Amino acid sequence: MVGVMVETADEPKPVRHFFAVGHDDRNRAEWAAVDQALTLGQVATSPVGGVEPVEAFARLSPKVVKRMALREGAVRPLGALWPRRWLA
Repeated sequence: MVGVMVETADEPKPVRHFFAVGHDDRNRAEWAAVDQALTLGQVATSPVGGVEPVEAFARLSPKVVKRMALREGAVRPLGALWPRRWLA
C-alpha cells in the first residue's frame, strides 16, 4: 500500500491518494504508484504538513492480494480516504 500526495486543481493543497501495488520491492511499488498518481495531477515535490509526498506504509496480506485480484506489477487506485478495509 502506497500513499502519494497529489496536487489537483479542485483542492487548495495536495491530498494523499492511496494505491495497492503488486510489487514486492518497495522502491518499485512507490514508483509504480507515482506513475499512476500522475494521471490524477502533479505529485507533490516536498513534504506537506509533515507528510512525505510518496510513502509505502503497509504490505498487503496474501489474502487481501487474492481478494483484490492484484497481479504482479498491477496498480489499483483506492482513492483519497484511508483504506482501512484493505489493511485489516
